[in-house]
Amino acid sequence: MRFVSWNVNGIRAAIRKGIDDYFEAFDADIIMLQEVRALPEQLPKDWNWPEGYQTHLHCAEKKGYSGVATLSRSEFTSIETGMNGTVDKGDTEGRILVTEHQGFTCINTYLPSGSNKQERQEFKDAWMAEWRTFLTPYLTSKQPVIVCGDLNVAHTEDDIWNAKGNAKSSGFLPHEREWFTHLLADGWTDAFREHVGDGEKIYSWWSNRGQARALNRGWRIDYFLLNAAAAALVENVSIERQGGIDVSDHAPVILDLKL
Repeated sequence: MRFVSWNVNGIRAAIRKGIDDYFEAFDADIIMLQEVRALPEQLPKDWNWPEGYQTHLHCAEKKGYSGVATLSRSEFTSIETGMNGTVDKGDTEGRILVTEHQGFTCINTYLPSGSNKQERQEFKDAWMAEWRTFLTPYLTSKQPVIVCGDLNVAHTEDDIWNAKGNAKSSGFLPHEREWFTHLLADGWTDAFREHVGDGEKIYSWWSNRGQARALNRGWRIDYFLLNAAAAALVENVSIERQGGIDVSDHAPVILDLKL
């Protein structure tokens, strides 16, 4: 069974850049998108979500901002949004979409960025702490739980091209990296790192500045995190840089499970 996670950097722009071709090429069972940045009524009138999928879009209240969408070939048995906490109560920024399916659970997440200003970093830190707590009950589920998305944190020096130069950058701050270490210690498996091993510097996002894409100066901030039931079923995990970054500044991450 194939799962895809992709920050599309705006679905309307992605449509113009040919994302439909990628939907077809993925041949995925579940596609989870982040940073959709569109309300349903803002989508092109002559465009439809890919045929054969049920689609649920969870938008931010602010137009043109954030938002996630999950596309599934299997029926949604339940759909929930947000984490019912105190940080962004009601999930007004459209960052969490939890979908139950027959035999597995998907948690599509777009974690806040803290790079704009200090108050957003403080919001991010609070959000991260609450999200970790929110995820905890899913760890002990006997059925596979697939958490994915743009988590806006590069965990180790293997996940960033210039660790020293970015030591004070949001997304690679010491406390953010420690938070990720604790997340894995809780019991979540970083599917890509577990699959390729340490020392492989393969990225999923590149800045639009300074020829970062051409020089492969990127960050790995897009993840699949799996509970024990899901981690036991991994067949393959890959980051599809080739072609995918023609559509977005993020590459799609593909996970194959024996489901």
